[in-house]
Amino acid sequence: MSEQAIQKPILSITNLAQMNLGFFGLQFSFGLQQSNMGPIYNYLGAEESTLPLLFLAGPVTGLIVQPIVGAMSDRTLSKYGRRTPYFLIGALLCSICLLLMPLSAALWMAVSLLWILDAANNITMEPYRAYVSDRLVTQQQPAGFLMQASFTGLAQTLAYLAPVIFVALGMNKDAVDANGIPHIAHAAFYTGAFLSITTIAWSVFRIRELPLSEAQIKHIRANPLTPKATILEIWNAIRDMPLTMRQLGLMMLFQWYGMFCYWQYIVNALARGVFDTTDAASQGYRDAALLNGQIGGFYNFVAFLAGFALIPFSRRFGPKIMHVVSIGLAGIAMLTLPYIENPALLFIPMVGIGLGWASIMGNPYVIVARSIPPERTGVYMGIFNMMIVIPMLIQTVTLPFFYDSLLGGNPQNVIMLAGSFLLIAAIFMTRVREQA
Repeated sequence: MSEQAIQKPILSITNLAQMNLGFFGLQFSFGLQQSNMGPIYNYLGAEESTLPLLFLAGPVTGLIVQPIVGAMSDRTLSKYGRRTPYFLIGALLCSICLLLMPLSAALWMAVSLLWILDAANNITMEPYRAYVSDRLVTQQQPAGFLMQASFTGLAQTLAYLAPVIFVALGMNKDAVDANGIPHIAHAAFYTGAFLSITTIAWSVFRIRELPLSEAQIKHIRANPLTPKATILEIWNAIRDMPLTMRQLGLMMLFQWYGMFCYWQYIVNALARGVFDTTDAASQGYRDAALLNGQIGGFYNFVAFLAGFALIPFSRRFGPKIMHVVSIGLAGIAMLTLPYIENPALLFIPMVGIGLGWASIMGNPYVIVARSIPPERTGVYMGIFNMMIVIPMLIQTVTLPFFYDSLLGGNPQNVIMLAGSFLLIAAIFMTRVREQA
């Protein structure tokens, strides 16, 4: 099925932005998780060494949900399109979970809601990436995916800064509910619930999916949407996986293991390194959470700008080279963090982390989109996500075993490990062969 047969129009910058606006709401939700779930778990009494196990929801639901939903969306026929039903169902579930999360009265409730929230985000995620690949001609795909990276950066900037913004608006940073969860966290999650459904609805109804050709409809009807067919499609796609995707596997393993380490332990590392506390109930710990909001918001704002800035560089030098440079700088930046005690100086390495994060959310998807057959975009985007969630799953079950013995029970050493793994990922990226 050729791209010419689909007759994809060239989209204006305005329409590219509207098309990707839903990624803003989706990534605001992820930003809330990255910046708030560790502290929420600690407020509810979690042990520091077991934090990775409490984050199993993301890897497990991603491993199961995304390839299945991706394969299903390839074979869905509805009056709304192939991908749109999944966007809307996922966004609605996500909004409900975000409303309930800060009301968690016990650790088990927060963990359970995170499982449902991650499943909802995963229902939306890969059909959304497939939708971008479906809608854009090859020469516009770098702009499309890197614009997603920019919206990711902007959304996560605001998600990280939301508690800080609410404090600036007059909320008391030390006011907490009966379960120890700050009121500013409540406000941030309620904002995320609103943005999740509204931005995705705007995107899918303003920039609708292209109508399927007769050949595409015939192909889908010849391959019915059944559980057996879906599982078989995933298996066959893995068996026939393009070489480029296979080569990305080792890079993805170290890249995402490192990023998961960073998100889980950065607040604890700041609490110990900057505020000299390990007590989650202390003012110093709450100040560390706010500081993480500030520096996290800054690195995501850098990612927002870098997503646009990387477009011409990726066109000129290729997404592979730009990804090597970007995650290499992010790795070096993470290695410096434990040595910085002055909060103001923490913003310097955030430039490198922001550049790396922008590239992570854009350049690998450009490489994958060029290497996969268009009629199997959904399933392959789901399988590519397995290369994200499997490293996360490995991290959650392995880190607790050596957190005390090899890392000295020190969250700052986890951040050092994250930086080292991003540098290793950059090395493996140099071995990937791109398809033109």
